[in-house]
Amino acid sequence: MDREAVLALYDRSMRRDAPPDDPGARVERVGDVVRQVAGEHGWNGVLWSRLDRAGADAAIAEQVRYYASLGRGFEWKLYAHDRPDDLAARLRAAGFVAEAEETLMVAPIGAVSTEAEPPEGVEVRPVADEAGADLVARVHEEVFGTDADRIRRRLLDQLAGLPGTVAAVVAVAGGEPVAAARLEMHPGTPFAGLWGGGTVPAWRGRGLYRALVAVRARIAADRGYRYLQVDATGQSRPILRRLGFVPLTTTTPYVHHG
Repeated sequence: MDREAVLALYDRSMRRDAPPDDPGARVERVGDVVRQVAGEHGWNGVLWSRLDRAGADAAIAEQVRYYASLGRGFEWKLYAHDRPDDLAARLRAAGFVAEAEETLMVAPIGAVSTEAEPPEGVEVRPVADEAGADLVARVHEEVFGTDADRIRRRLLDQLAGLPGTVAAVVAVAGGEPVAAARLEMHPGTPFAGLWGGGTVPAWRGRGLYRALVAVRARIAADRGYRYLQVDATGQSRPILRRLGFVPLTTTTPYVHHG
């Protein structure tokens, strides 16, 4: 895989020309900034920018003013190759707070096995309703230690309003959810994204993460996507490398709480 070419394709199709990823959301281009404006449960933030040193601070200030006028906090999703090279410091000076750095990893669909199965006694179920979304939220809260109500509500919004853009699965053992994951699809682009994959501590090391990647890879392949993309944490990077994913760059969420 030509990493530079795929990164350029990702920047173009998933950032600069990104479609909205939430019912009721809109993507706006203002000067050299592309941002998404979404509702209560959706993602609000800057997807892409092409800034120089002379205009960066003014562009940052304009985004802060704009989202403040809407009464919303927002995220500036900063990639390591974004310019100017001191953009991170400028965001911090403007009141943004950096969250944990992640690695953008990509794999061609054909490079990812779709055959991995869950361990014996575990059933992987598609999520199609409120009961399934509740199970996904339970896994998220146990794995990540954060309130998953917004994720639950956003998943339900997507299933109802944009059903062709999301697929979620939950692994159940003995009637209890033990792992969950989402696949976010962007019609008209070559990328499908892996999000929210997690396994409760008692079930780690048994192949569930790999099985849920395989399930989502099958769905993406059936829908005609060329690449799988994931913002990987340090915990998932080694597994994803073994599954055929290649690191392209790093990304850091810079959050402004308004």
